[in-house]
Amino acid sequence: MLTTIVFDADETLIDLRPAVTGGLVAVLEEMRQLTPAAADVSLADLEADWAVVFGESPAAPIIEIRRAALTRSLSRAGLDAHLDAIAALFFARRFALTRPFPDVQPALALLRDRWTLGFATNGNSRTERCGLAGEFAFELYAHENGVPKKPAPEFYAAVVDAAGVPASRVVYVGDSLDHDVVAAQRAGLRAVWLNRLALPCPAGVFPDGQVSTMAELPSLLADLAGESSPDRSRVS
Repeated sequence: MLTTIVFDADETLIDLRPAVTGGLVAVLEEMRQLTPAAADVSLADLEADWAVVFGESPAAPIIEIRRAALTRSLSRAGLDAHLDAIAALFFARRFALTRPFPDVQPALALLRDRWTLGFATNGNSRTERCGLAGEFAFELYAHENGVPKKPAPEFYAAVVDAAGVPASRVVYVGDSLDHDVVAAQRAGLRAVWLNRLALPCPAGVFPDGQVSTMAELPSLLADLAGESSPDRSRVS
């Protein structure tokens, strides 16, 4: 019997890209105010710096990755000494712009009548800073209390522990096939792919269900709850 629905944060519930882009634009504007040497630094450069650092250390805390990426960006214009102020500027702007997708809160309100709802993320999108305070029975953040990032099985063990029910009663919902579907299923959870971008599902990956919007989730979960056992070949 399914009892608990746990959600990924960024790009599942939270429309992260506009917020991050807004934060980087604020950084770039400040860099150009500080020195003419920043005139040749572009938004694409700042995005590339993140990609490099993330590629080198994907398991590191997100805040550390962002600070290291900003360090690379500031070095492009000789502004290394401004890291703390620039990082504070980025995070202030990023969180000021962070919002849930429009379909999120109506769906959560419907789901809460039937299920226990949880929130578990690799990132630093804390509910109280992202318009989702009070929506969940429990919250779990990687790199707190020794919890590693997805796709580590220990992350999902912590999710199950927080849920307080067997893994078979938990459904994890997220946008990443590797982190949110395959890893969750390996840990014994059910997994629903929230595929907002209408991407093709690769061969050999079998979400327990697939939706394109949160509005579709209540009916899909009702269907899953009626199944006696998981069917990995089913993609709704």
